Amino acid sequence: MRFFSRDVMLQYGVLWAFLLLLIVSAFLYPRVFELQNIQNILSQSAPVGIVAVGMTFVIIGGGFDLSVAAIFALGAVVFANRADVFGLWGAAAAVVTVSAICGIINGLIVTRLKVNAFVATLGSGSVFGGLAYIYSNSAPQVPNDFNFGDLGTGSWFGWPISIWMLFITFAVGAAILSRSVYGRSIYALGGNEEAARLSGIPVDLYRASTYVLTAICSGVGGMILSSRLGVGQADMGGSLALDAIAIVVIGGTSLLGGEGALWRTAVGLLIIATLTNVFDSLAINTNYQLVAKGLIVIAAVALDIYARKMRT
Repeated sequence: MRFFSRDVMLQYGVLWAFLLLLIVSAFLYPRVFELQNIQNILSQSAPVGIVAVGMTFVIIGGGFDLSVAAIFALGAVVFANRADVFGLWGAAAAVVTVSAICGIINGLIVTRLKVNAFVATLGSGSVFGGLAYIYSNSAPQVPNDFNFGDLGTGSWFGWPISIWMLFITFAVGAAILSRSVYGRSIYALGGNEEAARLSGIPVDLYRASTYVLTAICSGVGGMILSSRLGVGQADMGGSLALDAIAIVVIGGTSLLGGEGALWRTAVGLLIIATLTNVFDSLAINTNYQLVAKGLIVIAAVALDIYARKMRT
């Protein structure tokens, strides 16, 4: 049957993997499909999911960003620190501004100084992380504003605000990536930079813009987690960079650039979030969870390489 052909399986294998995961999860943890549990999964995954949206743009454009965890933490401490001074909207604007500046710095290092993206964002991540500690004086930032938790724990029409933000970010990102000239240019840039340049695409500008988008998404993710916990700390980033990259790669976006989609990132997020939820519900040690996550990432990259070979 054509539906089960090799090409279809390679193209949509991530959906089959997610379906299989849901079936297995239903046996291991019957409450996985309860509405409250689904909301918990999506709400807890909203910060990293929003970061993964920006990471998708960077990777499709042929780039890489390891500084997202540091920008995430910086956004968290700025939001918590400025909430009492500027109010929630003013603090949010401050986070977006600071995050955008971080993204511009990354973009300039990669496009103007021609530093390898891996090295550039590894170094800038250290700088941004250090600034988060300096800005917060290495102390938790606890705001007095009683509305500070609304972003992370509030709800609209019975669904957490963080989930609405996740949905909106994915919807807007998907529309830009798949239906705009800018989005098509990002694909062209990641697929063949020289061809994109010859076709008139401002390569450096577009590549730098993907780092700005990712930085803003990281700052917003930090805001959500800070609001949920009621505190902003400079060590909040943790393994965020690995998690965001894992989500994008597991979804099927190629690390080589030029291929991918945000619906794939959404599926990758659901796979990781469902696995984490089931593992936590079964009280599986976090060390084993890390092993499982690493193996899944390796398998996803290997599958991407195999799929590319089959198409050539």
